[in-house]
Amino acid sequence: MDASAEDYGNYTYDYDLEYGDLDELDVGHKQSETTHIISVVIYIISFVLGLIGNGTVIWVTAFKSKKTVNSTWLLNLAMADFVFVLFLPFYIDYILRDFHWDFGVAMCKINSFVSVMNMFASVLFLTVLSIDRYVSLVHLNWCQKYRTVERAWVVCGWIWILAAALSCQALIFRDTIRLHNKVVCFNNFHTGDGHTAAMRHIIIVAIRTTVGFLLPFTAICVTGILLTIKVNQSGGSVRLSSFSKTVSAVILAFFLCWAPFHTFSLMELSIHSSTYLHNILKAGFPLATSLGFFNSCINPLLYILLGKKVRHILKRACFDLTKSSLRELSQSISATEMESVPGVHQDGVPEEPVASSTL
Repeated sequence: MDASAEDYGNYTYDYDLEYGDLDELDVGHKQSETTHIISVVIYIISFVLGLIGNGTVIWVTAFKSKKTVNSTWLLNLAMADFVFVLFLPFYIDYILRDFHWDFGVAMCKINSFVSVMNMFASVLFLTVLSIDRYVSLVHLNWCQKYRTVERAWVVCGWIWILAAALSCQALIFRDTIRLHNKVVCFNNFHTGDGHTAAMRHIIIVAIRTTVGFLLPFTAICVTGILLTIKVNQSGGSVRLSSFSKTVSAVILAFFLCWAPFHTFSLMELSIHSSTYLHNILKAGFPLATSLGFFNSCINPLLYILLGKKVRHILKRACFDLTKSSLRELSQSISATEMESVPGVHQDGVPEEPVASSTL
């Protein structure tokens, strides 16, 4: 989610170029108009669904459901996605302006920082969800002693701190430069030393891929396999709950959405040595990026479709809202009818007759 993840024009770096020769960083890289349109559509869908869906999950888990360890994980995951989708309009505007950044250097850095932090926070919360699911089903005695909401919030706090620390590179390297009457928001690795710039790029991609994908994927796979073995050995005594199935679906969606992006990120490291690879990245990176961003609106949809408790709370809330609206409408109609009856106040009490004047 450095330049390669955030804007289509800046996913390649030529480390031998000085600022005067940054044509390779020219915004858009002559991407096809069709790809731009598809990406904008995906971003708009992600923004609308992500805003409504994650807002709903936050409302349910924070105010309408019992405070549990599971609801704590889901609340923080929804908060990460919700904050991220709030910044999607900047990406949409960037593309619609033909890749002209009109929000200044500070917002370029903040926008990138939020995007990177969302990716790291999401995958770390999903990893904790997977491990916690295994522990809560297999090690019941330990969970009864140590698995508390307070400890869950402590873990969430450390996850946010770690995600923010891993995202600081965006605040350091993101920069803007004017090219051909357009302002580009990109990763400024150029230090006058091409080798240093290349190493910085490699380190950032390596950390992002390892911590943001490979290690979580390994941990989730291991706990998933161990849980499957335990379920099979138990002969049915250990059953996967609706929440456990929801977690599995959310984890699968995350890796399906982000796997293409991380694959292209690794390919990007050798882009300067292959014209053919350069063309593949130009065609595929925009869609891979938008697919990764689309994950932020998938999670709440999975909660609603697969989570029985979430569906029950939403149905009850909709019923209560409808009932309240109908009650207010009925009272309003009754008051209107009372007003139309002569000699009756709005409260339904008959008026006393007024004595006529004898003067």
